[in-house]
Amino acid sequence: MADQGLRIADLHCNVAGNEILKGIDLMVEPGKVHALMGPNGSGKSTLAFSLTGHPQYQVTKGTVALDGTDLLELAPDKRARAGLFLSFQYPAAIPGVKVANFLHAARQAERPGDLPPAKFRALLLEKMDLLGMDPSFMGRYLNDGFSGGEKKRLEMLQLAVLAPKYAVLDETDSGLDVDALKAVGECIAALRASDEGRNTGFLIITHYPRILQHVAPDVVHVMIDGRIVKTGDADLAHRIEREGYDGIREEIGAIA
Repeated sequence: MADQGLRIADLHCNVAGNEILKGIDLMVEPGKVHALMGPNGSGKSTLAFSLTGHPQYQVTKGTVALDGTDLLELAPDKRARAGLFLSFQYPAAIPGVKVANFLHAARQAERPGDLPPAKFRALLLEKMDLLGMDPSFMGRYLNDGFSGGEKKRLEMLQLAVLAPKYAVLDETDSGLDVDALKAVGECIAALRASDEGRNTGFLIITHYPRILQHVAPDVVHVMIDGRIVKTGDADLAHRIEREGYDGIREEIGAIA
């Protein structure tokens, strides 16, 4: 269909009266992986929160459509029901709420009554097996006492259970050691290969290209000072690994 995709056009966003996004144009297609890279403070996380409807992020101009649906007209919960998922950079711990109960409530909120408890448990076990996660996770309290790697893998389990149309992963690699990063990368790769996940569009937001060693992007975008200043293929991420962002800044300055 012609209107498929997460389509962002001329998006401007203010935070506390300061303009952070200054005209973002970006489209994530179903089944594709887009990487959004940039230095700290460039506006990457602001884009993620503005897409999901965080009240502190005020969109002042532009449009966002998910498969033809105007996201900016929807409340945050309805954006999730429309098929948008956000993986947080710093997932919150909620002592007293078990992982299995949280995931069941999240699934019910998005798809009321689609799975009776027994079938939901079977689905949860299937997804945990897909991601190489121990079933004991189900009985633990949400992120309570979890390592950084466990928190991020639990985010991937949420993604697998909810099966959104488009997933925004906000610095999922933040704070992970080499082994944890590899595990999270393998989780994303497994989701992409699954029946439900192969048509999911991914926007992976990252500062470093480390996670892209495990999840090959179809398209790489570079954001600096609230604007996407360059778009390319995976070679662009390799260039940033070699040169940092200074080379991009110099190139953009020369063009300007």
